[in-house]
Amino acid sequence: MTQAQDIPTRCQTFQLQLMAALEAAWKTIEATNDPAAIRQARDQAKAIGELAAMARKVALILPTPRGKPQLAETAAAGLHAAQGVANVSAMLMTPPPADAPVAAPVAAQAEPSRRALDKLKGGRRGRL
Repeated sequence: MTQAQDIPTRCQTFQLQLMAALEAAWKTIEATNDPAAIRQARDQAKAIGELAAMARKVALILPTPRGKPQLAETAAAGLHAAQGVANVSAMLMTPPPADAPVAAPVAAQAEPSRRALDKLKGGRRGRL
């Protein structure tokens, strides 16, 4: 059974074998005028291409490395999250400045939103 570490090297050797076989089929096509030999070499080249496509799909199935995350990475992520929470709580505790614009009441925003939604639907009839 092939180990996960061996997959890239096996794919590389398999690719080299496929390229060598394709070169041999190409030389056969160049060297002869016999239609049967050319047809056979073309069939070989087609089969090599199908094998190469399947090998690419298999090579993409490499498993991700497993293991516990590094302690430093975990600690840094936790510290970052804690700082974010501290920043948000500090923002909530500070009162807004006196010259800050006051947000419009929700009821005043509802009517323009409803009209815009009606326009999107195609008028008062609610068609999409």
